[in-house]
Amino acid sequence: MDALSPVLGTRRIEQINRTLTGLAGTVRGMHFQTGTAAETKIITCLRGRVFDVALDLRKGSPTFLKWHGVNLSGDVPLTLVIPEGVAHGFQTLTDNCAMLYLHTARYNAQAQSGVNALDPSFQIHWPRAITQMSDKDRSHPSIDSVFAGL
Repeated sequence: MDALSPVLGTRRIEQINRTLTGLAGTVRGMHFQTGTAAETKIITCLRGRVFDVALDLRKGSPTFLKWHGVNLSGDVPLTLVIPEGVAHGFQTLTDNCAMLYLHTARYNAQAQSGVNALDPSFQIHWPRAITQMSDKDRSHPSIDSVFAGL
């Protein structure tokens, strides 16, 4: 864990998840957990290629409501760290993408939340036509003018 200390501080990895997304063009996100379940995520693509997005929702942050996207691939050993207060999502660029997530908090259904990945105010430039998106992700709210941040 010493190598992760600069990233995690005093926090520890509490949960590890692996996901599989079958169809290229699928968008998942933008997810985060709130309150005491807020978490840092460390994300790696094990197979396939994805466009991975972090959206800053932290109140007072200089990058508030700005997003950063990076291509992750099973062929390139690159890992993305998503800090607490930052929403996460991705779009698959190939079929059968496998992702590995390390979380500093266990999943808490009452603390799960998200914002709509298609909210035009974010202007996220998804690189492909969207082929699939869950009803749950489509139903996440858009940000309104009174949103002050997390």
